[in-house]
Amino acid sequence: MTRSKATAVGFVAVLLWALLALLTVGSAPVPPLLLNAICFSIGGTLGLIWTARSGGLSQLRQVSWKIYAFGSAGLFGYHALYFSALRLAPAAEAGLIAYLWPLMIVLFSGLLPGEHLRLGHILGALLGFVGAATLITGGAGGFQAEFLPGYLLAFLCALTWSGYSVLSRRLGAAPTSSVAVFCAVTAIASWGLHFALEETIWPQGSLGWASTLLLGLGPVGLAFYVWDIGVKQGNIQMLGTSSYAAPLLSTLVLVLAGVAQASWGLALAAALITTGALIAAKSR
Repeated sequence: MTRSKATAVGFVAVLLWALLALLTVGSAPVPPLLLNAICFSIGGTLGLIWTARSGGLSQLRQVSWKIYAFGSAGLFGYHALYFSALRLAPAAEAGLIAYLWPLMIVLFSGLLPGEHLRLGHILGALLGFVGAATLITGGAGGFQAEFLPGYLLAFLCALTWSGYSVLSRRLGAAPTSSVAVFCAVTAIASWGLHFALEETIWPQGSLGWASTLLLGLGPVGLAFYVWDIGVKQGNIQMLGTSSYAAPLLSTLVLVLAGVAQASWGLALAAALITTGALIAAKSR
């Protein structure tokens, strides 16, 4: 697979993550860890079925347990930190801090062998971050000291996902099918924590079940497989910068679905994110 094609495959994850907010709203009132458990069970099961049908199970036996531990910790750690941050701090501010991970990916990728971090990558990432900040905060009152624990967890959340994404590049020999095992282990851990910490509330009605199943198939399923291909074989700086399109596209989906309203802030965010992506692309 060529580098440009792998980058395009990786960007499919960003498109899928654009549906995350809408489908999460539709899945309410399922508690976070139970939703995590259901979705990763779907993503992991389908991944293992695909691996078995393609004859790749033998490859999984050759993967080191250290890689499985790394991948599972990345997926589970990110979501556990994210849900905890949103419980301890306002969603807008915590979400903004958590969305530092694309900027971190662009910056950390310069430390990878064979990669070169250019000024355009940094400028593009910063413009994308400003665009995401404009979109996510949208008139919020600013940061408050009483929510510092939540802010810190959100920062660790961003650090976890950016570290997982960049270090996955060093694990290029591990097949993408290994992500199925990451999802399965994450599901098992989520089920255990759910039963220990949460009240069980299943999806309500056809809308709730449809939203939950689609989450497991796409944003919390297929997205991790195509992202793995992108970060291992594609242009990781371009992927990191273009990831800022996720909050923009997510908001557009909410507007089209009638859940959110269009605003000038949305238009400004679109301009900043698009400009940042173009600058990063020019720096290739």
